[in-house]
Amino acid sequence: MDRDLVKISWYGKYFWEEPVLIGNKKQGTGAIFFSGCNLHCVFCQNYQISQEGLGKLYSLDELVDIIIELQCQGAVTIDLVSPTIWGKQIEKALINAKRKGLKIPVIWNSNAYEQVDDLKRLKGLVDIYLPDFKYGDDKIAWKYSRAKNYSAVALQSIKEMLAQVGILKIGSNGVAQKGVIVRHLILPNNLENSFLSLRLLSKISKDLMISLMSQYYPVYKAKEYPEINRKLTQEEFTQVYNYFKKIGFHSGWIQEGGDDNLLPDFQKKNPFK
Repeated sequence: MDRDLVKISWYGKYFWEEPVLIGNKKQGTGAIFFSGCNLHCVFCQNYQISQEGLGKLYSLDELVDIIIELQCQGAVTIDLVSPTIWGKQIEKALINAKRKGLKIPVIWNSNAYEQVDDLKRLKGLVDIYLPDFKYGDDKIAWKYSRAKNYSAVALQSIKEMLAQVGILKIGSNGVAQKGVIVRHLILPNNLENSFLSLRLLSKISKDLMISLMSQYYPVYKAKEYPEINRKLTQEEFTQVYNYFKKIGFHSGWIQEGGDDNLLPDFQKKNPFK
């Protein structure tokens, strides 16, 4: 692969992130969905791009133009979705985008399964880190995502992110300007993983902004794993949410449950309609 190319599946104004990342109904985040992934999650809702590689190649100059175009369209942030495997190219593009007038906060929206040295290269280029912390239990990290030592790698990454940008800071316009938001997707029949994940995160800081996601939906290869081949129940979510409060977390968001009508189809011009 040419080092000066990236593969993008879709970009445009996007309104389905945490409220502090999208502004009002007319603003949105300027999302860029990159193709490919360093994890192999059997339940990935974006499997068409993460696992099947759907997308188009763009030069770094074209990526810079996309970033500036989204800012000009009124986006309040730039949301780099699944950027990890393209990190070196994106680093170059962000440097050039800032030279060309990029002013709004940049979001690094990743799975946290990243090397600290790679993240260090992004210091000063990324304003908001939005990592998933998927697994406290490394056995299911391997089972569902083929990730070795996921929890240790991801925790070190999140610590580096926090060292760079700190606890989330929100501007007077209600839009996040800098900081970390950690997401955790609750899996059905795997509540102990969620409990452990929250305990591990609490050891970093109980001031972390946590986004508890309940919208799991069994797609892609989830049918091959009977225990996760269903939606999350309200009772399961309530147990995790109560535990979240019990161990001392106090800030964050709750995301709505799954809806198959909201699953993206990246074969369409706009996957989210």
